[in-house]
Amino acid sequence: MTLSSFLRLICLAAIWGGSFLFMRIAAPTFGPAYLIEFRVSFAALALLVTALYLKRSLHFRAHARHYFILGLLNTALPFVLFAYAAQTLTVSVLAILNATAAIWGALIAFFWHRTPLSVKSLIGMVLGICGVIILVGWDQTLVSEALIWPVLAGVLAAVSYGVASNYAKNAPQIAAFDNAHGSMWAAVVWLVPLLPFIPMRAVPDSTEISAVIALGVICTGIAYLLYFRLISDVGAASALSVTFLIPLFGIVWGYLVLDEQVGINTLGGMILVLGGTMLVTGFSPATWQTKRAARAR
Repeated sequence: MTLSSFLRLICLAAIWGGSFLFMRIAAPTFGPAYLIEFRVSFAALALLVTALYLKRSLHFRAHARHYFILGLLNTALPFVLFAYAAQTLTVSVLAILNATAAIWGALIAFFWHRTPLSVKSLIGMVLGICGVIILVGWDQTLVSEALIWPVLAGVLAAVSYGVASNYAKNAPQIAAFDNAHGSMWAAVVWLVPLLPFIPMRAVPDSTEISAVIALGVICTGIAYLLYFRLISDVGAASALSVTFLIPLFGIVWGYLVLDEQVGINTLGGMILVLGGTMLVTGFSPATWQTKRAARAR
């Protein structure tokens, strides 16, 4: 991995970790439906401008069914669930729950595609579940039973990502950029029916409006472009390492910007979740280093 690719990886992790910060800032005022509708709309427009610049045609009609499935499972549903959870949960908890997506993806693959689960994968799943229990069960901010629903929403959002990743295995072979572009427009459509039923809570101030714009343009549109560039430069396996950096940045942003406290349970839960994710995905620093050296030859 070159220095430029490494810097892109760090920037991407910082941006995606920041997405939970921006949701935490804007969700209480915008509500989950309007927040995510604005987010995917700004992202779709950013990708449209990029597509026009690159002279890429989307051909939405030809793959409409695929885009709508992907837009629901990989964007609209998990984004709304995380936005709902962001009204209550801290940035660090949101980021760590997001990291369990790979664990759920492996479990879903076992039932859906009959993909065998190795002993390492099973141990990883147990570690991940224990990490979530420690993260939530020992957090003094989550003692109210009413907060079980936000935690469940965060878990279900990660499960939705797991379903989307398994759907993608048998989905039409479409360029990654087109998948992102088409699924964003599909997500815009999916969210429209929710708007009358989940209204905005108040008139947003300039900080909240800026957070929503940053969510759409930077954390979704630009982040996707960085991610695709990473896959192109270093491969999907190395690009996956961003998963393990996002919770760290989520904790840092929450502490620096919102003064969220970082307890021993947060750190312990993060270590177990990320350790479990590494076992499930087969990722390890040693393996990553070997692949990086092989590409350098």
